[in-house]
Parts: sequence; structure tokens; C-alpha cells
Amino acid sequence: MGQISSNSAVGSYMADYQYRTEQTKKNESTDKTGKKGKVTGRTIGEPELSEKAAKYYEKLKAKYSNMEFVLVSPDKKEEAERNKGMYQSSRELLVLIDSDKIEKMAEDESYRKKYEAILSGATTQMTQMKKSLGANADKVRSFGMTFDDKGTASLFAVIDKSLIKQRERITEKKEKESADRKKAAREAAAERAEQRKEKPGKWDGSVSAADRENTITVTAPTWSELLKKIDYAIFSERADYLKTDAEKAVGGSVDYAL
Repeated sequence: MGQISSNSAVGSYMADYQYRTEQTKKNESTDKTGKKGKVTGRTIGEPELSEKAAKYYEKLKAKYSNMEFVLVSPDKKEEAERNKGMYQSSRELLVLIDSDKIEKMAEDESYRKKYEAILSGATTQMTQMKKSLGANADKVRSFGMTFDDKGTASLFAVIDKSLIKQRERITEKKEKESADRKKAAREAAAERAEQRKEKPGKWDGSVSAADRENTITVTAPTWSELLKKIDYAIFSERADYLKTDAEKAVGGSVDYAL
């Protein structure tokens, strides 16, 4: 009887040990995959990152400090795409990117290199873009970039209609007055962007009627195409503004693409 009791006790101990070992492994696995990292910066929706991804995201933002990243939750990707022109920044380039991509970039080296190569190239392209735009660069509130689920980048620019009209109003003024007003316009645009930046990180997706009315958002797959669309949009807006009342009443239009 003593032997049977001893075997039973050993069996019970081993079963309990095995159970506790399995639970420990499960808990460790949960800690690695389920522990949430702190998400900082501007966001759309309620994006979450694992601890590893959150650390990588901080390094990414530090590496590309000339860009402002906006982290988008998976359920808000379509909404962010629709309103991308309204979420502006005073930095050189705004990057809308969803949390799923950051997670994969943190885990997959080849995937990470692909995206970082695009971001690195954008820094050089931005410098060239501003040179190519010349005086028209002052009329662009901000430049941005988004990525689709296949990793293809899409570029966009937000053009301020009021700056186009203001430029036309001052063309016959003295050079100093013209320069002063252009400076004031740039400072006003920068102040608007800074005010947006200083708001709480989470954005509810709302867009004011004034922002929609006063801006033009153009999108393109390449930088060269974006440049063409910016020039065309500014040219068209200026031409429309300079029309006489009689010309506007006719409602005619010119195909500037020809």
C-alpha cells in the first residue's frame, strides 16, 4: 500500500510540475507577443504596437527627423486616405503609415529595408522638388506620402488657394512690399501647421469646411508626376482667379494640359 501511495504522490507531483511548466511557457509567449508598447506622436484611430514595434517606431522617427509620421490604426486606413490632405505638418514630409506595417518592419528585415529605402529616397527628392517648383513652392502647404498594402508609395501635395490669390494681388506692388507679404503668408501657413501639430496626438478625422474650400490636394505615383500636377493646379487656379466677371459668367474653360 505504501508503494502505491508513493507512486501516486510522485505522479501527482509530476502532473502538477508539467502543468506549471506549460503555463509558464504560455505566459512567456504572451509577454513576447501580447505586451503593448507606448505609442507616441500623432495618430489616427487607436493604433497599437507591440513593445518591439514601438521601440522600432521611435528609432524610425529619429532616423527620419525631417519627416512627421502619423500612425494609423488598421480600421482607419481608408478614412485617412480620404482625408490625407487635411492632416498637414510643418516638417518637410508627412508620412501616413498604418500600425500593421510598422509591426512587420520591426520583424522582417527585408520588408524594413524596402520601406526605409523609399523614405531615404524621398529626402533627396524633396530637395529637388522645391528647386523645381521655384516660387510655386511657397504655395504648397505640405507634402505627404502614404503606402498601400502592396508597399507602393503614393505622393501628395496640399496647395493653399489663398496663397495663390494673394500672390496675384501683390504682383504690381513694390518689391519690398511683395517680399514682406510673401513672408507673412509663409509665416501664417507655418503657424497653421504648427497649431495642428500642437493639438493632441489623436485625430478624430473631422475636417473643417474652410480647410476643404481653401486647399487643393493633388496625388501622384511619382515625384515627376506630382510636380506636373502641382504646376497645373496652381496655373489653373490662378487663371480662374484672374478671369473677368464676364469670362466667369460664360463658364468656359481652357484645357491647359494641351
